[in-house]
Amino acid sequence: MEILSVTSEIYPLVKTGGLADVAGALPMALKPHGHKMRTVLPGYPKVVDKMHRAKVAAEIKDLFGGPARLLTGRLKGLDLIVIDAPHLYAREGSLYTNGSGGDWPDNWKRFAALGWVAAELAHGLIEGYEPDILHAHDWQGAMACAYLRYHEGKPVPSIITIHNLAFQGRFSAEIFSELRLPDEAFSMDGVEYYGGVGFLKAGLASASAITTVSPSYAREVRTAEGGMGLQGLLDMRFADLHGITNGIDLTDWDPAIDKALNTQFTAAQIQQRAGNKRALEVEFELDSDDGPLFGVVSRLTWQKGIDVLVEAADRLVALGGRLAVLGSGESALEGAVKAAAQRHEGRIGVKIGYDENLSHLMQGGADAMIVPSRFEPCGLTQLYALRYGCVPVVSRVGGLADTIIDANDAALSAGVATGIQFAPLTVQALGDALARAVELYEQPKIWRRLQRCGMKSDVSWSHSASRYAALYEDLLASKEG
Repeated sequence: MEILSVTSEIYPLVKTGGLADVAGALPMALKPHGHKMRTVLPGYPKVVDKMHRAKVAAEIKDLFGGPARLLTGRLKGLDLIVIDAPHLYAREGSLYTNGSGGDWPDNWKRFAALGWVAAELAHGLIEGYEPDILHAHDWQGAMACAYLRYHEGKPVPSIITIHNLAFQGRFSAEIFSELRLPDEAFSMDGVEYYGGVGFLKAGLASASAITTVSPSYAREVRTAEGGMGLQGLLDMRFADLHGITNGIDLTDWDPAIDKALNTQFTAAQIQQRAGNKRALEVEFELDSDDGPLFGVVSRLTWQKGIDVLVEAADRLVALGGRLAVLGSGESALEGAVKAAAQRHEGRIGVKIGYDENLSHLMQGGADAMIVPSRFEPCGLTQLYALRYGCVPVVSRVGGLADTIIDANDAALSAGVATGIQFAPLTVQALGDALARAVELYEQPKIWRRLQRCGMKSDVSWSHSASRYAALYEDLLASKEG
């Protein structure tokens, strides 16, 4: 089958978070199943600049306020259709925000354009290309499903994947008249959402199938606590809702060949991780000793539980641990993390920002990786940690609960434990989990067993790609039936 993926970012071309990793890995993972995935994405400057040998496959005179070209080409093994529309995408700042950190006021237009182009592609905008399935990601790609639903052409099955329900793409009702949708679309069954326009809501109401990025998250989004206003719609569509856990790219994340590491290693050579630990101590200006080194690679936000981690930091240090933090986010939390580092010089180190190579080194050198999220659709950090023998300490939510086996007595006796889970997300519970981690670390044989068991975990895309392939095939069979 031909699948058209609709995404606002894709690794390794442009990335702000885990969505890009998934969008970049899934096309490769589907190849063994005989399916071809082509990706349509916005023509940000850093993407267009790399399309040196691109072909102009189509031209659009008016794409929501200006002309556009569709560039097709192949980069980093990915088949791409890039929307070259300077009036929408050629600007300074991040993908979604301006230099001051505020959302671009025309984000509705920028990502409505992405969805509109995707729907037109599904109906033959590029000669000789008509995909069998459209697969949209998050609110930025969600309108593709709505445009397909209200398109006058032949029906094309669509899937929308929720990577994080917290980001919904909500806008005022005033924009509806410019969305190129029929009047009937502005309804509770369409794009209307609490009196305005909801991009993600529109996708969830219109798609043939809905996926989340873990089975637990698929259950959580149907609850009042986890559904964030959309639980009623998701509960109504439970028969079409599927939880498929993300995988990771085992080529990009392979400690045996990873050039970002100071010393490469395998499960059989796990003692060689020590060289990476020493490098981390230098990088974060931490004391060098035999105690456990905990890492955090995360957006510094309320969702990620960073406020709770900051409050537990004193206890972590008192337990003999050290902490290295890499991330950026809410200014108050950035300040709180820095203040903790100032209180515990040599025991806590912080680097504000994101560094891909350093994130690899942290997975390969830290003894444990803390992921204290309030909710976590899937999470990739803990999967990278498993792959690199870095024991995950995670809150028992979403994909974290699905992918980590807690080191309780039964799991340790059976030799299947891969990390430490805790709940609820409180300072006390996190502190107790850190104490458990330190206690296990001080028993080298048990700790090595935890590390090796984690490294044996199947964190690849193999099983998940099989489930996506089966879902695509079912949707196509239903259409033809």
